[in-house]
Amino acid sequence: MQKFIQQANLLGSQKTPFFFLIDFEQRKPLIFPLAESAKKGVQFEFASRIEHSPQQLKRAEKPLQWDIEAVSYQQYAEKFNAVQKEIQAGNSYLLNLTQPTKISTNYSLNELFESTKAKYKLLLKNQFVCFSPECFIKIENNRIYSYPMKGTINAELENAKQQLLDSEKEFTEHNTIVDLIRNDLALVSKNIQVTTYRYIDRVETHRGAIYQTSSEICGELAENWQNEIGTMLAKLLPAGSVSGAPKVKTVEIIQNVEQLERGYYTGIFGYFDGESLDSAVAIRYIEKQGNQYIFRSGGGITALSNLDDEYNELSEKVYAPISTL
Repeated sequence: MQKFIQQANLLGSQKTPFFFLIDFEQRKPLIFPLAESAKKGVQFEFASRIEHSPQQLKRAEKPLQWDIEAVSYQQYAEKFNAVQKEIQAGNSYLLNLTQPTKISTNYSLNELFESTKAKYKLLLKNQFVCFSPECFIKIENNRIYSYPMKGTINAELENAKQQLLDSEKEFTEHNTIVDLIRNDLALVSKNIQVTTYRYIDRVETHRGAIYQTSSEICGELAENWQNEIGTMLAKLLPAGSVSGAPKVKTVEIIQNVEQLERGYYTGIFGYFDGESLDSAVAIRYIEKQGNQYIFRSGGGITALSNLDDEYNELSEKVYAPISTL
């Protein structure tokens, strides 16, 4: 990770555009000049930039087939209960518990990348595709922004928006993450403010829509922040919304309970264009393991969490954001 920090700081100080991808464990970060993306097997789409060759990718003209094989209720319950013991012992008060789900689909990784709609999309050739709705940080005009996302509900439920906003568990979880991100941003910036609190986004999926709550938090950076891009990213990792609080101890618990390296799932990816930076949390993530596709998903566990609700949310997030089949 130290080599990554030095390289990012150097490219930033030179105002050289670059792409970066950092895994959750921070053991195998990637960084290279933006112009080399295609050669490195990277294709990505952000609202602010598209970096891929359309002739290399083709939108699938076929109905999506999608079958899932989630971990068993008993397997999940064991991990959920282990997390609850840690919470009751005071070692964590919010922990993002994730699990792998086997999926069978008639779409390739390339087709999923081209056919899905999301704020942030990333394809790493023959390894994974990610269609993330969640920003990690965005930097513009010497201001740093973060948009932590916590709270999900099926949009088809009666009074779904109000249910989401009225849920004590979701309210507590969201507040915890907002507080955590405020503290994180204070490590690299000043004058931290929550500029928009707990707004709702609608996300279309192949199974219907879901609602998710987010907040906007921002801070002021020094004018020469480009010289310290790598240092800043390292201070902010891992992303609070996919780890928990307190962060260091919670990450230790995650590794003990999940017993599975996350890799690039729940890491971050983004680009620097020479002046500004945009990045995303690598969630809504499908990786290829041999001939098997694995969808990684999870949710925040607190003392108020209900086992059945959390198990259902795990599967609720196993979707492809393809609204027209």
